[in-house]
Amino acid sequence: MPRPRLLDELTGRILTQIRDEGLRPGDRLPSSRELASRFLVAVPTVREALRRLEATGAVELRHGSGVYVKADVSRLIMVNPNRLALDPGAIVDLLEARELIEPHLAASAARLATDAQLAELTVAFSRTTEALAEDQRLHQANMGFHRTIGRLAGNRALAQVLESLIDLHDQEQRHILDLYGDRDHDHQVHGAILAAVTGRRPEKARRLMTDHLRDVRVVVSAALKVEGA
Repeated sequence: MPRPRLLDELTGRILTQIRDEGLRPGDRLPSSRELASRFLVAVPTVREALRRLEATGAVELRHGSGVYVKADVSRLIMVNPNRLALDPGAIVDLLEARELIEPHLAASAARLATDAQLAELTVAFSRTTEALAEDQRLHQANMGFHRTIGRLAGNRALAQVLESLIDLHDQEQRHILDLYGDRDHDHQVHGAILAAVTGRRPEKARRLMTDHLRDVRVVVSAALKVEGA
């Protein structure tokens, strides 16, 4: 089989294995040698296929540790690996896009999430509480809270759009945290959104998420103007 076709088939089979075995983001894949033995190909071919999957964000190669699932492999929208430098204009665009999507997701989560899923959202919020004093952890925890709301809303397409926006604009999201500055207020608003969603009050959840993202956009836009002055 020609090498490009072999790689296409192998990447597809690895993705199928991830799906069929129910592996989730953070789960470890078998070693390259094990995969080579399973799929009857050479180890270098497996490594090349894994690098392809890493470029699309499906897996993460951790030096000295192994290969881990990075994204839900059912996602139809993947991040372009050829990332450009931080674009201030993209920050406002990102927040406007999130402002259109996330209020609907918050309302849907309040209506549709199961009790077990609401417990999952409570855990996601608790991680933000634990990370308040550490910017890197707080960024990851905050994004995890928003991602979880997206997943609980019951619309996989919109959840994937949100996931992709967050992944694509990771640099911008980190900069937003620095520009916004008021971590305690941000945390309190997240707590209010959590209460509305777990209290199954969809319209309140929608309003709180709208106000939250609009407030962040206004503050960040003003800070960017000062930066660019």
